[in-house]
Amino acid sequence: MRTPLIFAIGFVSLFVAIECPAQAKDYPERPVKIIVPFPPGGAVDVIARTMAQKLSEGLGGQFFVENLSGASGAAGTGTAANAAADGHTILFVSPDFVLSPLLKVRLPYDPFTSFAPVTLAVTSREIIAVHPSVPAKNMKELIALPNANPGKYTYATPGYGSLPHLKGERLFRLSYGLDVVHVPFQGFAPAVQSTIAGHTSILVGSPMPLVASHIKEGTLRGLAIDGNRRSATLPDVPTLEEAGVSDLGNTAWFGVLVPAGTPKNIVELLHRQIIRIVSLPDVAERLTTLGFGPVANTPEEFAGWIKSESAYWAKVVHETNLKID
Repeated sequence: MRTPLIFAIGFVSLFVAIECPAQAKDYPERPVKIIVPFPPGGAVDVIARTMAQKLSEGLGGQFFVENLSGASGAAGTGTAANAAADGHTILFVSPDFVLSPLLKVRLPYDPFTSFAPVTLAVTSREIIAVHPSVPAKNMKELIALPNANPGKYTYATPGYGSLPHLKGERLFRLSYGLDVVHVPFQGFAPAVQSTIAGHTSILVGSPMPLVASHIKEGTLRGLAIDGNRRSATLPDVPTLEEAGVSDLGNTAWFGVLVPAGTPKNIVELLHRQIIRIVSLPDVAERLTTLGFGPVANTPEEFAGWIKSESAYWAKVVHETNLKID
């Protein structure tokens, strides 16, 4: 597994307090729209609404979330790309931001030129789990099952071309040459319910908060979790590395962008504010409860992250020949 960019929040907060550039005067001048390119209730939406409240309090203006879903996030992202570059439109993104350009021929934005990165705000740990009827108690046994029974087992994801889908292809097809049938759903919730019901055998890349209670209750069996250490919530579930699986890419991540050309002082102000927000005790506690880990890296580091993610998954898309258009 590649190592995520983890930022020293405490150190950066101190640095910002000492080396604080001039504030963006008179910002915001009017309500600031935070575009979430997915339906309400998802991980990106939860994070964005938390940020909106705290940004409103910290900057004395109105920051509000607008959900513009469609086309795996491309519709809302395209709207943000065409917005005025004055800091009054902010975009919250997930890995779909870099995956969609790899899978689609036509998009209303370019991930490298249409936006100015602000920060990679948080990451979210993901789990590989199975229905209890699946006779596999660990990842080694799981890999052996489809090897002996090609086409028998299925894995559920929140959609074709999603990060869990690419991770499933990376795991089953590219790493082990296995015939495991992909079953895409419209979101994580139906994918989880399908696996709990036994309609699908394996659940790949589900955020920990969605499955932790089911694993504790025994309606799902957790086989591995990403990250470099076990989760305090599910201490019996080994990490992917402990389970003998490596290089499935980074964990899920959620970042903040603004339209390209947005004044640098506004980008810097938003970056400082997000560092402050993820450091607040109530926000940190909420993020931890939801299974998120704060990062809040610099705009330059986030730009490098986007390029790195795109290059990594481009190889997987090419090797698996996945396309939407």
